[in-house]
Amino acid sequence: MDDRIVVTGGSGMLGDSLVRRLAHSGYAVHSVDLRAPAEPVPGVGHTTGDIGDKALLTGLFSGATAVVHCASGLPSYAKGRLREISVGGTRNVFEAARAAGVPRVIHVSSAAVYGLPLEVPTPETHPRRPVDAYSQAKAEAEEIAEEFRGTGMCVSIPRPKTFLGPGRMGLFAMLFEWASDGRNFPVLGRGDVLSQMLAVEDLVEFILLLISASEEAADDTYNLGAADFGTLRAAFQSVLDAAGHGKRVVSLPVRPALPLLRLLERSHLSPVYRRLTHKLLIDSYVSIDKARDRLGFTPRFSNEDAILSSYHWWRRQRPAGVGRTSRDAWRQGALSLAKVFF
Repeated sequence: MDDRIVVTGGSGMLGDSLVRRLAHSGYAVHSVDLRAPAEPVPGVGHTTGDIGDKALLTGLFSGATAVVHCASGLPSYAKGRLREISVGGTRNVFEAARAAGVPRVIHVSSAAVYGLPLEVPTPETHPRRPVDAYSQAKAEAEEIAEEFRGTGMCVSIPRPKTFLGPGRMGLFAMLFEWASDGRNFPVLGRGDVLSQMLAVEDLVEFILLLISASEEAADDTYNLGAADFGTLRAAFQSVLDAAGHGKRVVSLPVRPALPLLRLLERSHLSPVYRRLTHKLLIDSYVSIDKARDRLGFTPRFSNEDAILSSYHWWRRQRPAGVGRTSRDAWRQGALSLAKVFF
């Protein structure tokens, strides 16, 4: 296959899965990331570099048939660093792609751009209503992508729900640790809100569809999420059951817990951010009809498939230490002390 694909953020959880799948499919692949890949893929090129370096990107993009922009800041980042990566870095990627003559860019966004949507299932036509620094940065990055789409560049914008799979940590590491240590796990309220997730394998397959799709179909914005999903309580309980200690999801009363979580966040003693606490209390799922109807996208994995895949990987690895990326466990702060009560 003559197509050459460049993946930004290629050492991250999504980027690594995508690079491997592209290479397996016969594409010539090159990744760029601040970190070297944990396990290099034979035949895949890698450059350790920053998407803030536009000259570097322009050289790497030369001759590419598509760029998949996976690099992004995370909710755990300081606001300035988050904007530097997600907004400034995205503009650099698109300007470099234009300078290098890349015909197609796939900008991996997030359903977080909807903020706290007023409509569920949420369609792609729902306005962007960011509510925190992370969703604001993702919304601004989308505006940049749409700006370049308006100049005639073919720009795909997938908006996935939270995606899970081997390599995923972040806040989920807290659930995995508590489950493996034989603790119950708390949830705000009854935990009966519907919450849609997405297996990283399904996200990767959709990106492959975008790479090979007609320009008319690819040049659009698509929601992505599991077709088979249920409540947060069911998803969390599946991990506790897999741990084998007979533990349960425990409801916390919302009225005292919510102000406490917000206080801990403002004091930098908890990684649970405002938008996440709202997601724990209201139904959160998107319509994937457009992806299905236009590109034939059919998710293979359920919420529970995705979260259990992450958990079984974590249990095999039981990573030590903490970090600030989706491949690392985030610091639990004061919440680590609460474990003794469960």
